[in-house]
Amino acid sequence: MSYTVTLIPGDGIGPEVSAAMRRVVAATGISIDWEVLEAGEAVISKYGSPLPDHVLESIRRNKVGIKGPITTPVGKGFRSVNVALRKALDLYANLRPATSIVGVPAPYKDVDLVIVRENTEGLYAGIEHEVIPGEAAEAIRIITRRASERIVRFAFDYAVNHDRKLVTAVHKGNILKITDGLFLNTAKTVAAQYPAVAFNDRIVDNLCMQLVQRPQEYDILVLTNMFGDIVSDLCAGLVGGLGVTPGANIGDGIAVFEPVHGSAPKYTGQNKVNPTAVIRSGAMLLSYLGEQQAADSIERAVRQVIREGKSVTYDLKARRDDPTAVGTQEMADAIIAAL
Repeated sequence: MSYTVTLIPGDGIGPEVSAAMRRVVAATGISIDWEVLEAGEAVISKYGSPLPDHVLESIRRNKVGIKGPITTPVGKGFRSVNVALRKALDLYANLRPATSIVGVPAPYKDVDLVIVRENTEGLYAGIEHEVIPGEAAEAIRIITRRASERIVRFAFDYAVNHDRKLVTAVHKGNILKITDGLFLNTAKTVAAQYPAVAFNDRIVDNLCMQLVQRPQEYDILVLTNMFGDIVSDLCAGLVGGLGVTPGANIGDGIAVFEPVHGSAPKYTGQNKVNPTAVIRSGAMLLSYLGEQQAADSIERAVRQVIREGKSVTYDLKARRDDPTAVGTQEMADAIIAAL
């Protein structure tokens, strides 16, 4: 079977890691026709937007896409392309597994977490304005029962389908009693409909402390948008960082996969950076398409190469100046050989 998938290579190191991912996916034997389209700052002058309509239409038509990292200006310029994609396509669930990989330098060796983050509302949706220019600004945080229910249900359905045992709702209901209170109460209502999956809740700051102390006590975490953004990066740090962490944005019948690290413009064109995150995102894409055997083979090959520690990029070496470190494409070659 052949699939058509929208590919947004990204900017900075995006095209390099995306090329590595394409080669690894091709090596599984799965036939994918990549519809390659550009987004980000470089296309604004041509299309008047960092996320042109034809890119969105491609994803709507193909139902699945994958993107490399795209630079987001800090404190100025256009809004995040990631946020715009999620809102325009209603990709309400951000899925971020954080699992230990033997050979990745990390503070823990037995972490197996899944972070399920609501993607469309809350503070991270960016509803804000200046009250007094240069002096005061206001952000509006909206939490709805509808969005809370569907993200918690997504987390429980994921638990059932992947034989996970516990879902933890993460909140700040002790202070944000109305908004986070609504999220928590909705989570409790949904949890009651899944008696085979255990449920508990944690206040977000307490959870962060416990994750650093004993991450093994947790399984699936479900969170509102801003808390999910922060906690998912914390969990990535537990297993070695964003360079090895895949991600997905999933809606009803549509999905966009992505590595969650930045575009690292200072390394552009140097064939230096770790392609693991986007390659593992490609594996998640194959799993979503129903090609589980191919997805599992990529995951095994990635883990084998990293465990052996020979053909890996500088960040996966014991010393970052290790002269035996290989480049982006050479690490992809090793993964293909392991396949």
